Amino acid sequence: MHSEPYLLDPSDDGVQVLWHTAAPARGAVRLGDRRVEATSSALVSLFDDEGIRATVWRHWSDVRGLGAGRTPYRVESVFADGAVTESKTYTLAPAVPRHRPVRLLLSSDHQMWRNTPANLAKVAETVGVELDGVLFAGDMVGVPARAADWFEHPTGRGFFESMTGRADTEIGGRRYRGAPLLQHTPLFPAIGNHEVMGRRTRHRTLQARFDDPAPDAWDTAAYEELFPVPRGPAGPRWWSRTVGDVFVVALFVTRAWRDEINTYLEPPDRTGDPQGGQFLFERVDAGSPQHAWLAGELASPAARAARFRVVLFHHGSHGLGAHCVPAYADPVKLVSGGAVRYAYPIHDDVVFRDLAPLFAAAGVDLVLNGHSHLWNRFRDAAGVNWLETSNVGNSYGAFPERGDPGGLTPVLPTVAPLRDAAGTPLPFVADDDVTVFSVLDSADGVVRSYRFDTREPDGPVVLFDELPLKISG
Repeated sequence: MHSEPYLLDPSDDGVQVLWHTAAPARGAVRLGDRRVEATSSALVSLFDDEGIRATVWRHWSDVRGLGAGRTPYRVESVFADGAVTESKTYTLAPAVPRHRPVRLLLSSDHQMWRNTPANLAKVAETVGVELDGVLFAGDMVGVPARAADWFEHPTGRGFFESMTGRADTEIGGRRYRGAPLLQHTPLFPAIGNHEVMGRRTRHRTLQARFDDPAPDAWDTAAYEELFPVPRGPAGPRWWSRTVGDVFVVALFVTRAWRDEINTYLEPPDRTGDPQGGQFLFERVDAGSPQHAWLAGELASPAARAARFRVVLFHHGSHGLGAHCVPAYADPVKLVSGGAVRYAYPIHDDVVFRDLAPLFAAAGVDLVLNGHSHLWNRFRDAAGVNWLETSNVGNSYGAFPERGDPGGLTPVLPTVAPLRDAAGTPLPFVADDDVTVFSVLDSADGVVRSYRFDTREPDGPVVLFDELPLKISG
């Protein structure tokens, strides 16, 4: 294995370049005649399917001294036997200067789903691969400690395979390889529930461990090794950066997801287990360190000076998807006749109660979420736009008859909405064949959303919605 490079956390004169090998090597980034050595170390949080620690080495170069514009580069790895492996030549750039416009891909929930490589291939065809950032709202893989989910997955759709153009998936007679995005464009990620592993000592398989977190026994170790930057006061779990004229905040807002208790009934074999239902991982309610930090960041000079303010986190409380319920609240344990159930009071939803007021007061323009595998958007009374654009591979469906748990009316796509059998325009895209991506273009002050029907491989990519980030008057 020799992965393609990926870019993280650009600075005023540089960017972080990372890649991986299956054997120890000396790594370096080559920029013409210039060579920037890499720090190389073995990852300790990735395993194979048998639970044996995978042999994966990380190579990390802090490339500085870059001028304006894009610089060609390649990475090389020199192994103990003298063999040398080089990547193709790509381009990198320092951070976009403040107040300059940017183009940012908005994505989430790849998880090796079938349509993900097609989605990313259409991104490249539509807007190219030299963007200013990918804002990723969580759920990159299925099991974060499983090395194959990141590299060389049996489906050919590992996270880095799709995001670097090395995937291999056939749909409708057409082969899709994803796109070489991360070699050119820095990734700005947030943690989803599929970046969190559960208890280490109880299970023989990685899947079983992933399925069994407890309030005092979970970790994001694999995520933090693969994406060590950007960093905030809690390391890479939550952070803020200015990307051109956009101030970006990433939060750790997700919880243990247990499909078997969506009916709020705890299985009998867990009734004595104090795991607490669908509990919240990292505190973000008022009084927590993350909430206090967020309030300070949104009130900072950097946030106030930016043209746009964007917050990304995984769990969306506004939405029409199945995963918007139950409320993002601490579970309340109910015992009746020996059966254990959990209630999730809507008035205790942390996003509505403790985050939305901060967003309104700070003039946040966009909240980006994932988790439900669909596209839908809302605009609240304070002018904050709430967007989920996570239908990259498969969908769990939309339930408009239930309505938004927060009481907002979904916004119909402004250009070319999908329609139901009666011809009625739909305020969502939730389809296993139609894949969606969105791009924030700050020069125009708009988020454009596109869809592609994989059943029609020669069909067009359709611009179906334009979301104005600010509405005058």
